[in-house]
Amino acid sequence: MIKKYTSLFFFQLLIASLVAQESPWLELFNGENLDGWVQLGGKAEYKIEDGCIVGISKTDTPNSFLSTKKYYADFILEFEVMVDPSLNSGVQIRSNSFETYYNGLVHGYQVEIDPSPRAFSGGIYDEGRRGWLYPLSRNEKGRTAFRNGTWNKFHIEAIGNTLKTWINGIQCTHLADDLTSQGFIGLQVHSIGSAEQAGKTVKWRNLRVMEKNLAQYVWPNDPQVSQLSYLINDLTPTEERLGWRLLWDGKSEKGWRGTKLARFPQKGWEIKDGVLTANPTEINDASPGDIITEETFSNFELELEFLITAGTNSGIQYFVDPEINKHAPSSIGCEFQILDDQKHPDAALATNGNRTVGSLYDLIAAENVSVPGRGKQFKGVGAWNKARIVSHNGHVEHWLNNEQVVDYDRWSQMFRALVTNSEHAEWKDFGQCAEGHIVLQGQDGTVHFRSIKIREF
Repeated sequence: MIKKYTSLFFFQLLIASLVAQESPWLELFNGENLDGWVQLGGKAEYKIEDGCIVGISKTDTPNSFLSTKKYYADFILEFEVMVDPSLNSGVQIRSNSFETYYNGLVHGYQVEIDPSPRAFSGGIYDEGRRGWLYPLSRNEKGRTAFRNGTWNKFHIEAIGNTLKTWINGIQCTHLADDLTSQGFIGLQVHSIGSAEQAGKTVKWRNLRVMEKNLAQYVWPNDPQVSQLSYLINDLTPTEERLGWRLLWDGKSEKGWRGTKLARFPQKGWEIKDGVLTANPTEINDASPGDIITEETFSNFELELEFLITAGTNSGIQYFVDPEINKHAPSSIGCEFQILDDQKHPDAALATNGNRTVGSLYDLIAAENVSVPGRGKQFKGVGAWNKARIVSHNGHVEHWLNNEQVVDYDRWSQMFRALVTNSEHAEWKDFGQCAEGHIVLQGQDGTVHFRSIKIREF
């Protein structure tokens, strides 16, 4: 009998211990009222219905946000959402509203809810600031995660400078960015463009957040989901593991020289505050000249950020042989065009737009390959834009702000035919060399570069 009661005693102790253990999750919504929440931005309606928070679209009002009064830094967030297929919505994380920032405009990271054919649900958009940071054009598998007409479960991890999202167990994003470290969580009802969209709903339920012992609860990464980084002149551990390296160290001339020089140009280029800048060297806007890598590359993935001023014409050239066109001011090579399409005359000189930003200069016009029918996503003059060039066994891609805009085979008959009818026709075997240098152009106007990195295949 003693043994029996002893076993029962320890069993009761175990149950009591398990009950006493606090759940790591904290409920964000009590199912009854909106205590702990405040509405910001527009005047869309929020109500409680069947234990859900329901947002209702309204005409003639900007984006609306039902936001937590509490701010969160590192956390794991989960919720379920169901949205009318005609609406766009999202959930703000690490977001803020300051009177000093555009009179209280809500700004910060938004996890997208996108039931449209574009299918960017789970992507990360920077509301009120930089626009798309992680469009799902970089993760085709992620574009299949969201299901229209039913409840979808989101899992979001914001730890340090890393943000990750999952929908229905499928990883959508893996972002590195350190612009904002804390802020509120907000439920968005997007502004609408027509009366037909009024009265449509987006519903949230089972909203919960975790702030402690997060390392025990993080989900494993899908290795097929690329990490996109906006860290300035720096590499993440993931990038280093995958073979990325800085092509410019953010502070010195190391690894670069003038295309017609044995050293880095003494004027026309400036290195300051982590930015590499090409400036016109004379009052008459004479070119500061191009700079070229000391190394050559064949199969590679190159990524950088650029910012242009009004009227700028520049570019990123690759497969450059500096011995060709040796005495002329410009080098010769395939070129990712960087241009102010609105103000520089080169845009008008193009054939079907093949000299506009993102294009393969004078050969193939940039257009949105990732989302047909959607315009190319240039963020504008005065804003930082991300360029990406991928070259593998003759196949080359141009990406502008993580959406593909050019795709070609430089060893194909079609490419050679395009060259024959371009200004490159005079150069024998243009674009055919096995490897070449990378060039940053200093041509018309001021252009800034940073976060220049590369990996080779």
